[in-house]
Amino acid sequence: KAAFINFISDEEWKSIEPVSSWFGPSSFLMSSMSALFKLSMWIRHGHGYLTENLGIPVWGSYAVFGLATLFLGMVLGLVSVALGID
Repeated sequence: KAAFINFISDEEWKSIEPVSSWFGPSSFLMSSMSALFKLSMWIRHGHGYLTENLGIPVWGSYAVFGLATLFLGMVLGLVSVALGID
């Protein structure tokens, strides 16, 4: 606590370079990283639910997520073709 008070009172904070806006908490990059982290936690919880609550073996859970990934890729591919996105 004393070190923090000295940091403020001695104005040592002026010598620290601020974080660029690219790495700020509200930037697109950090928002995307947050969304990926939330997605990974959702996948982890889904894997736990499939293996612990439903009794599906681990390889079965991996198969479910693999098939979901393939299906999502096909749907996104069809949507991009329908919209004419290259």
